[in-house]
Amino acid sequence: MSLVIIGSLAFDTIETPLDRRERIVGGSGTYCALAASFFTRPKVVGVVGKDFPKRTIELLRSHKIDIKGVSIRAGKTFHWEGRYGADPNQRTTVRTDLNVFADFKPELPPSYRSADILYLANIDPDLHGPVLAQVRKPKLVAMDTIRFWIENKPKAVFRELGRVDIYFANDEEVKLLAGDDNLVRAGKKLLECGPSLIVAKKGEHGALVFGTDFVFGIPARPCEDVVDPTGAGDSFAGGFLGYLDKVAKITPREVRRAAVYGSVVASFAIEDFGIDRFLTLTSGEIEARFREFKRLVFF
Repeated sequence: MSLVIIGSLAFDTIETPLDRRERIVGGSGTYCALAASFFTRPKVVGVVGKDFPKRTIELLRSHKIDIKGVSIRAGKTFHWEGRYGADPNQRTTVRTDLNVFADFKPELPPSYRSADILYLANIDPDLHGPVLAQVRKPKLVAMDTIRFWIENKPKAVFRELGRVDIYFANDEEVKLLAGDDNLVRAGKKLLECGPSLIVAKKGEHGALVFGTDFVFGIPARPCEDVVDPTGAGDSFAGGFLGYLDKVAKITPREVRRAAVYGSVVASFAIEDFGIDRFLTLTSGEIEARFREFKRLVFF
């Protein structure tokens, strides 16, 4: 199996009740690839400016992440600034500077085009078609989205739902897109649009996976101190898809385990600012916390 991730590599400026960090490395593609790298060897497609640190490129390589699809262009890297209050589930976007990401047109290297799993992170839904035209016959296509695309390009988002197997979004986005305040009804409505799985991420409350004939829920790991929730959802998707790529099976049992591994990896991501926790994380820690999750839900 092979996993190709299309997403952003970015700088984030983050303010929480604990601290403020200026221009630290983030981006959906970065978080997702690092999370997936604990299970498989993902490939990433993205664009950065000349200001993107070389040490981060080397970090990605050290995690066995294939970055042939990352292009470096003249200009500045995508920058997002956000502020979190006492509730880590609520954040305010202060500014978004697309910079070189504004003209991002994903080009997949030849070695990426036979991907088994293709993940379209929260990029413009109008870019999905050109990307899908470059791949052969992936066994699984997954997408994420954000409120911005749902509000500004709802027809495009619905169109793409019909072309993917898995749709990742947070619970608010699922309800917004479905036009229903009840998450269960909303998840079932979106299943009717084409995907075989709807994965609703619920922050500190875990996640719900809606399948055509099952619903599976996983709690988040109880955590007293959330340092930085940025990237938790992308880390969840990376763990989820990375595990499926590793086992090369997409059965209901493996989907359930993938959801648990996604929650496990996300629980580490929030323990430090940006991608810093991934710098010290080990596979042994992931497996230990996976067993902890099993004890948490066993009855």
